[in-house]
Amino acid sequence: MGSPVLVPYASLIQVDRSLATPVYLQVVHQVINAIQRGYFSEGHKMPGSRRLAEILELHRNTVVASYAELEAQGWITIVPSSGTYVSATRSERPRKLGTPAALLSTYPPKPGFAYRRWAQLDDPFGQSHARLAFDDGLPDPRMSHLHHLSRLLHTNMRRRSNQGKLSPRSQRGRGYYQENLANFLNLTRGLHIAPSNMLITRSQELSIYIVAETLISAGDHVMVGNPSYFATNMILQKAGARIMAVPVDEGGIDVDAVRAFCERYPLRLLYVTPHHHYPTTVTLQASRRLALLELSAQYGFVILEDDYDYDFHYEGSPLLPMASADTQGMVVYVGTFGKSLASGFRSGFIVAPAPLINEMGKLLGIMDRYGDVLTELALGELIEDGEIHRYLKKATLQYRARRDHLATLLDQHLGGLVQYRKPAGGLAIWTRWSHAVNLMQLAKACAKRDLFLPLYLLYQSKTHCGIRLGYGSLSPDELTEAVGTLAEAAGQIMQG
Repeated sequence: MGSPVLVPYASLIQVDRSLATPVYLQVVHQVINAIQRGYFSEGHKMPGSRRLAEILELHRNTVVASYAELEAQGWITIVPSSGTYVSATRSERPRKLGTPAALLSTYPPKPGFAYRRWAQLDDPFGQSHARLAFDDGLPDPRMSHLHHLSRLLHTNMRRRSNQGKLSPRSQRGRGYYQENLANFLNLTRGLHIAPSNMLITRSQELSIYIVAETLISAGDHVMVGNPSYFATNMILQKAGARIMAVPVDEGGIDVDAVRAFCERYPLRLLYVTPHHHYPTTVTLQASRRLALLELSAQYGFVILEDDYDYDFHYEGSPLLPMASADTQGMVVYVGTFGKSLASGFRSGFIVAPAPLINEMGKLLGIMDRYGDVLTELALGELIEDGEIHRYLKKATLQYRARRDHLATLLDQHLGGLVQYRKPAGGLAIWTRWSHAVNLMQLAKACAKRDLFLPLYLLYQSKTHCGIRLGYGSLSPDELTEAVGTLAEAAGQIMQG
């Protein structure tokens, strides 16, 4: 038996043989951890390899290998015929941190320094384990072209000609997608753009973030609809914008209110979702679109046009985006390609005059230098071979049927309590409720019945009492059950 051990090496250095990390490296890491936390100070004499092996119940060769690695990294110094000593460290005095074993086996519960707290970016989505859930208008991943998309990914990974496109220094992979996406947008949205007018991003929200960071300074007046898309509002607030809400009626943004504001104050940016206003789904009238373009040129404010669900329309041809009629370079157009696909296969984009795209590209280059070339190659091929058009045609028929089914359910179960107008497109219906209904209580009552009604869908104020109900992600049977549950919960609220 060896002499008593005054330092609790067995508590400070604990080996877990079930881990994939080699045992000698586990010893190395935990010795370094103990040195960094002040348990082994500079000059501390470590046990000999044989003695430490006895303490830790390890083979001596394992400890020898650990000491060799620690010496190579500069944490210890092995002095022949003298012993093994901890080398100089940044921390000269050991800290009294309580029970060593407990502290070394857990990560610090909080940072030891001050940091900025993003109050305006608190998570609005919430979490739930409910079996059914409404959202704000997402597509159904079960309808996605997953088999075809996975085949495209696999094919593009194996093509020898694509190996060069995967290099971080190559722009050929992204250029292929940009060219095809530009052609797709020109064909479907009446644009006249080249790849140089486009920036590819990971998502719609990232696109808006890049635009806000590039165009908005602290204190700038920015105008949004009342109500508006909550995520965009959060991004604009984070950029330092002073957000002004403008009324929205059945014809979209109130142009007279925009004009009146511009006559009194400088307006930097107007955010609009003209195809289907978020959350109310109304379409911005053609006359108002032209009026806003004229006001933008007259007063010099940017129009940030978000076409988040342009691909879904059910009643004739949709109005073309405002960007298609912009002749003065006042519109920055953002959207999502592949909204009908599974979320991992979508990409965001920004369309603007080339000099602005170049500046925004600098920011994107720092934030997301490499992008997702494989997915972009697959999406580019989806456009080039025409498969995206065939898929959208099929998906549109199914989503239209779900819209009609939800409208029928609302009439049957909530006809006396809810008003709505069936939208001409998109994946959600805006429902207007009696102000007698407390929507927060309604959401809680739904949760008790295994239906999640996220708080970001609820709009309750002096002027609004509405819920945006997405129908795209729910099957007809799921919609039937969800609306039945919603009606049952609403009945309970009204009776109580």
